Amino acid sequence: MSAPLSPIALHKALSAIWDTPPGWGRLSAVNHTVIGRRFIIAAFIFFAIGGMLSMLIRAQLATSNSAFIGPEIYNQIFTMHGTIMMFLFAIPMFEGLAIYLLPKMLGARDMAFPRLSAYGFWCYIFGGSILIVALLAGAAPDGGWFMYTPLSSSTYTPGINSDVWLLGITFVEISAIGAAVEIVVTILKMRAPGMSLDRMPIFAWYMLVTAMMMLVGFPPLILGSILLEVERVFDWPFFDPVRGGDPLLWQHLFWLFGHPEVYIIFLPAAGLISTMIPVLARHPLTGYSWIVVSIIAMGFLSFGLWVHHMFTTGIPHLALGFFSAASMLVAIPTGVQIFSWIATLLAGRPQLKLPMLFLFGFFFVFVLGGLTGVMVAVVPFDWQAHDTYFVVAHLHYVLVGGFVFPMLAAAYYWLPHFTGRTTVYRLGYFSFALIFIGFNLTFFLMHLTGLRGMPRRISTYPAEHGWDMLNLLSSFGGFVLTMGFALFAMDVLLQSRFGPRSPRDPWKAETLEWATATPPPSYGIASLPRVSSREPLRADPDLPRRLAAGGGYLPFARNGWMETLGTSIVRADVQQLIVLPNNTFLPLWSALATGVVFLSLLFKQYWLTPLAAVAVLVLLLAWTRTGERRDHGLLDIGHGETAPHHAESGDAPSLWAMIFVLLADSTLFVSLVFSFLFLVVSAPGWPPSEMIASGEMPALATALALVAAGVAAARAAQIVRTDGRPVFWAALSGASSVMAVAGLAYLGYVSLPDPTAHAYSATSGALLAYAGFHAGLGAVFGGFCVYRMLTGFVSARRASDLRIAALWQMHAALVGAVSLIVLYVLPAALR
Repeated sequence: MSAPLSPIALHKALSAIWDTPPGWGRLSAVNHTVIGRRFIIAAFIFFAIGGMLSMLIRAQLATSNSAFIGPEIYNQIFTMHGTIMMFLFAIPMFEGLAIYLLPKMLGARDMAFPRLSAYGFWCYIFGGSILIVALLAGAAPDGGWFMYTPLSSSTYTPGINSDVWLLGITFVEISAIGAAVEIVVTILKMRAPGMSLDRMPIFAWYMLVTAMMMLVGFPPLILGSILLEVERVFDWPFFDPVRGGDPLLWQHLFWLFGHPEVYIIFLPAAGLISTMIPVLARHPLTGYSWIVVSIIAMGFLSFGLWVHHMFTTGIPHLALGFFSAASMLVAIPTGVQIFSWIATLLAGRPQLKLPMLFLFGFFFVFVLGGLTGVMVAVVPFDWQAHDTYFVVAHLHYVLVGGFVFPMLAAAYYWLPHFTGRTTVYRLGYFSFALIFIGFNLTFFLMHLTGLRGMPRRISTYPAEHGWDMLNLLSSFGGFVLTMGFALFAMDVLLQSRFGPRSPRDPWKAETLEWATATPPPSYGIASLPRVSSREPLRADPDLPRRLAAGGGYLPFARNGWMETLGTSIVRADVQQLIVLPNNTFLPLWSALATGVVFLSLLFKQYWLTPLAAVAVLVLLLAWTRTGERRDHGLLDIGHGETAPHHAESGDAPSLWAMIFVLLADSTLFVSLVFSFLFLVVSAPGWPPSEMIASGEMPALATALALVAAGVAAARAAQIVRTDGRPVFWAALSGASSVMAVAGLAYLGYVSLPDPTAHAYSATSGALLAYAGFHAGLGAVFGGFCVYRMLTGFVSARRASDLRIAALWQMHAALVGAVSLIVLYVLPAALR
């Protein structure tokens, strides 16, 4: 048993372990509080850049026949404005809030994978910097934030403008996928003991569904970006209709991501609203269970709406009716949440504090945006309003109303937690007035210009159309809106620097983040609570003091370990003691090496790409140098209870991380198969009989090698549980993967026709390359497992490495088998 410490001694001991080093050591930070703040600050800086670009847009459109900026620069500006707001502000902002808040709300000390948080942050910064530098250099993307083909193909955009978007956004998406994986694992496996699913903070439910949507929604965009970049660089004609491709394939892949992204952006903001309203209304949230059901329903329904962005592309009438109905149906779960919030306000005694003002602004703006959303879901109206400023107005009412207003409310609500200070200035009220008035003046009038026929994405317009006055007023409103945001930034800076000290819980809130000190220490919470209520601070007002005094779990520091608890998914029973990695520069170096990969592709230095990719692989493998070479058995966690080290639990967070990585990877693979099948259906003469791949026997041998790799990896994971050392089976798994790579390479270079000749051969080559990539990583997993066994990191209890490798190898076998069936069985059936 570990000896108890006094509160001051406990604070000093935990700080010595968890604190980020000063100076250059700050770049090694992996702490969720530090990384969350960095995400939020960086996202706000990008928001400011996007806002300045919007001012240039409104200055250009304020009058007819404007010569303020030319069409070339204008195209770059409006493309970058949309790109920054969607990819560099909205998603990273809620990622930062989730990384900062979730561990504290869940009663944990950090996220499940702190190094992944840091790696994601650096990838986000480097990817966003590529886009901003390109803008300053006059080489920014100029095809719209949706990059429709064929406008974005090399024929019509021969420079690097489109490459900047494709590579920069893919770089940023790495950050998003990483954040989604660790958000899901943290919520499912690291809640405080007793915090069962029905006791989770409502924000955690929102983030769980959002992260799952990210794992399914982002891979289609990543695939589309890769395919378009390959077409631009290597002339593989995925989207070229002359050679069997189809530009509509890009639209499908983009909107398979693009429409769920609207809900991915809205749901975290709605989670913040559901967290703040009960506190500000001084009444428990009405309809908690109904809200949870509506969140899940919205997550599912959002993936059935993407085609409503394509109503004017000539799709069949049956599809028009289906997607129109689905677009209206999603209003039901949205309405459930809105009426729940209204019911909470009516049942309580709302406090007209500054966050509540912004929430009232949200209700007004978002509901109007929802109403126009129902309008554009009606096919005949959409045909009239499509690609007009009516759609621009609708988009901003939904996204600014549904995300920015709640985020401003959240900023004022949680700023005392971030800074430990409160505001004494009235600037926030003036900021709200300017933002609310300026926003509605700017975008409400765009509905009218759109109904008068003004198309979006134009840089100028003739005076005789009669749009001058409406555009001038919109531009004036845009500058009022900008002044409001500037006032908000000033208020935040003044409060952070000069505001008086805030009490620990100024709002009398109910969730666990207010049980920490403000601002929170690096370890978050001195000892971990046991939760018996959905509102733990209301049920036990003395809980913060007892936890600070060491009255919870893990009230000690030992072995220099960064400790937190792992619990079961449903009931949150204690399962394991999770030991997190300490501060390290590896995430920074790994992100820099990843950046070299993307920059080498951007500047066509392809000789450097494989070298940088190998460097990335080596650095990521270096992350695994940590581990345990001996079994610890059951360890003391306080309260007279014990738990195994996570490496010995059989249910380590890394195992669950692999499961969710495979979910995202499967989505990307399904999107690739969908691309092949879409071209089979839509493109004429598909597949061309003279190009159908041959080589059934090599394909069969390759499939057998893939299956052998999966079986050998599974056998190794099985044997190790009985105190065996299955080095042979792990080595066999790796060797079989090498044979599969060789077989796939043979099929690609010998049996397939020239991939530049037709989209059939291009998509076939993409399927083989995808399978080869998985088999190649399978070989790495096999060698890695052999190394871990020989160096003592694996035992009957510490078998997670082999189980993770087995999951990957079986997945790789499935990917390879399906790819070979699509290439060598399906064409024969279509003859």
